[in-house]
Amino acid sequence: MTKALIVVDMQLDFCPGGRLAVAGGDEIVAPINAMMDGFQTVVLTQDWHPADHASFADNHPGAEPFSVTEMPYGPQVLWPRHCVIGSDGAGFHPGIRTDRADLVIRKGSNPAIDSYSAFFDNDHRTATGLAGYLRDRGATDLTFVGLAHDFCVAWSAIDAARLGFNATVAEAACRAIDLDGSLAKARQDMRETGVTLT
Repeated sequence: MTKALIVVDMQLDFCPGGRLAVAGGDEIVAPINAMMDGFQTVVLTQDWHPADHASFADNHPGAEPFSVTEMPYGPQVLWPRHCVIGSDGAGFHPGIRTDRADLVIRKGSNPAIDSYSAFFDNDHRTATGLAGYLRDRGATDLTFVGLAHDFCVAWSAIDAARLGFNATVAEAACRAIDLDGSLAKARQDMRETGVTLT
């Protein structure tokens, strides 16, 4: 049970037509589904925000979406409202094989802290419990796919490498927002942390 596939945030709000759409986000549904049977463990992550979440631009009067503000835990991009708990947009893309998921990790539900990584909130202190789950199942080799390549996928893969897992990002099964060069920076950060990009 050494290999696990971590499918990051394949939700309607991140797909074309969604509130924070990633270009081509729906194009990776079929490739991700095709990969699932090659892994003993499959985990899905789900962005899961309360309506008053601090990362939403419209909760900061006068703030523009995609601007950056300073939070107690560091710089924070202010996003369009997305993946609100219980909303249609927070649901998984209907094409994703949710029946293959051994676990669903919901993240970002603390209104004061955003959560890109599948392992930690952005304060890097509040853990989701995913690392312990994977270790209990004997998973050592983790492959990351999904949305968005340069934020939630990258942060998850970097945290996995720092936690001692063998972390790989299958780039053909990811799509990026690429905000002000964020994809190039994410790739550099991943490589420097020991993440394999394939």
